[in-house]
Amino acid sequence: MHIVKRDQMEWYKSWLIRAAAIVAALIVCALVTVILTHKDPIKVYATMFSGAFGTPRRIWNLLQNIAMLLCISLAVTPAFKMKFWNIGAEGQVLVGGLATAACMILFGGKIPNALLILVLVIASILAGAIWAVIPALFKAKWNTNETLFTLMMNYVGIQLVSYFSMYWEAQKGSGQIGIINQSTRDGWLPTIGKYEYLLNIIIVAVVTILMYIYLKYSKHGYEISVVGESQNTARYIGVNVKKVIIRTMILSGAVCGIAGFLLVSGTNHTINTTTADGRGFTAIMVSWLAKFNPLFMVLTSFLLVFLQKGANEIATVFGLNKSFSDILTGIILFFIIGCEFFINYKLVFRHSHKEVK
Repeated sequence: MHIVKRDQMEWYKSWLIRAAAIVAALIVCALVTVILTHKDPIKVYATMFSGAFGTPRRIWNLLQNIAMLLCISLAVTPAFKMKFWNIGAEGQVLVGGLATAACMILFGGKIPNALLILVLVIASILAGAIWAVIPALFKAKWNTNETLFTLMMNYVGIQLVSYFSMYWEAQKGSGQIGIINQSTRDGWLPTIGKYEYLLNIIIVAVVTILMYIYLKYSKHGYEISVVGESQNTARYIGVNVKKVIIRTMILSGAVCGIAGFLLVSGTNHTINTTTADGRGFTAIMVSWLAKFNPLFMVLTSFLLVFLQKGANEIATVFGLNKSFSDILTGIILFFIIGCEFFINYKLVFRHSHKEVK
């Protein structure tokens, strides 16, 4: 047999394959659960569902986490579609969040809250864009390895957050930053009605629609696709590849900065080295599984967050260590990623024929 790349598959067939992969993964997870824990797999799956949707608070936490993961996934997508491997979203989000926290601390109580929030948005976008454009400039000028460059920028961003966290702790004399402007709520995103994270979700929904339009219908989106297919072809038809790389990474970093702003101003109201919580790396999987389509990313973000929340609930309810929940999550992700092979390729069997004399 040999492997042959498929022609473009109809969208409904590809999603049927993905659905079959999830069903197969659940069956394997059920077998693993029975063998390792002797628990009823139906109860385990019911607990997963309860962990994500059991109470209104859990539902809103789920939606908030989906929104944050989706926002960062949208940020890395233009670069990945261009085949610029931006592994630095974690650092770009942290730097955007650091800029937000710094402005909250420096200007809180000194300027009107509406103006402060505007300053926070601008500062976070600029910080994220600057952090992303540095490796883009080196790539465009000297063709450096963007994967290593952006990865190393993550560690610089983490240490910057660590440094300023300790600096602000020393200034307060309390040994911790705590919740920034807790008494006055200066710089906090307003709550819409009784829904704490609704504004975050609305902002990310708007960014999702805008990113879809930008990538699919704009001239910039077309140039990103051409550069991703072949830089030589892009140059041949008159596209300035260096300009596209720099411009796209500025956009990518700016959206990461927005994510940092939402995490600090709209969710945590503080900053630390775990604010991004690994979403910068998980976003790569979300973007890739959705084939760089912002609308499909809503589904892949939901799937990954649901698995995470459900797996944590399993570990808590059944008294299992977190490693078991990670095993189940890993099995499901393995099947989901593996099914992409059958969507993009097919096995062709060679039949031996005896020569007729």
